[in-house]
Amino acid sequence: MTSAFDPITVGGTQLANRIAMAPMTRSRAYGGLVTELTAEYYAQRASAGLIITEGIQPSVTGQGYPFTPGLHSAEQAAAWRKVTDAVHAAGGKIFAQLLHTGRIGHPVLLPDGLTPVAPSPVAARGQVFTPDGVKDFVLPRELEATEIEQTIADFASAARNAVEAGFDGVELHGANGYLIHQFLAPNTNRRTDGWGGSAPGRVRFAVEVVSAVVSAIGGARTGLRLSPGTTNNDIDEPDPHPVYEALVQRTAALDLAYLHVMEAGHRELTHAMRRRFPGAFILNPHTGARPTGPEELALIDDGTADLIAFGRLFLANPDLPRRLATGSPLNAADPATFYGGDAAGYTDYPALPA
Repeated sequence: MTSAFDPITVGGTQLANRIAMAPMTRSRAYGGLVTELTAEYYAQRASAGLIITEGIQPSVTGQGYPFTPGLHSAEQAAAWRKVTDAVHAAGGKIFAQLLHTGRIGHPVLLPDGLTPVAPSPVAARGQVFTPDGVKDFVLPRELEATEIEQTIADFASAARNAVEAGFDGVELHGANGYLIHQFLAPNTNRRTDGWGGSAPGRVRFAVEVVSAVVSAIGGARTGLRLSPGTTNNDIDEPDPHPVYEALVQRTAALDLAYLHVMEAGHRELTHAMRRRFPGAFILNPHTGARPTGPEELALIDDGTADLIAFGRLFLANPDLPRRLATGSPLNAADPATFYGGDAAGYTDYPALPA
């Protein structure tokens, strides 16, 4: 029987185990650049089978939170090279998560004159933290067809930058109410052109982004994250099955490295997507209010997933695979240090004694 501690090949990358570090925004990229501290943070967690980074914006307009990093300039790619070198020196594997936040953001986070964009001009309910304090989400500007094509090209360019920066691959963030997800959901995509309407129209943007990135760096270095049925960032998907089954069917032929599903309680849809997707299947399982824990490793044993993605536990336990393998006590994460700040709550969580 396969266990979480067995190796696995994902795309063209050999992983030491089946425990993934989930992407987690940490908001410590001041000036949009990662630092030596970022390199230390990820290198500490290199015992993960696969590290998936925090969301990285593929373009200037893709930023929706303060102090998040980019991969759309040579300077940013050079900064990330220090991170990938550190992870590889520690024996780890790391994918860059490319995230365009779409309507989730605020003009104060963008250069003068820019405003958040989206498939349709529908504002999200809720607020976002900015350097000027908490602000309501604004009405986004609807992307024109030519801008959609440019946004697709931006993802492909950022993927090439990721490979230049030494990443083993990229994950496209199509979940949690951000731009790719906004095209998939009926309450955020009200277009009547070829980029909206029925399920085939709503999956088109996601398919074309994935296809462009595959053309740029290859399917073996490309992953896709989805969260069917989530309500994060004011998403409403009353019946996610048709769209996600169509999306998985369309992308299955692209020989992607993996599909990463963040569950929102639709286990039957998880099983359906797993059956239809031929590559590795990473699951961030639905666990209610508690974080993913040791008990979810059984989902690898029973074949529900090939890898399990851990978030908060990996944040607080840099040596999580060892702790899980030995049944050792787990550090608790401190929410007060999740976003922004310095080494506190970032690189100072203790590992087990050698």
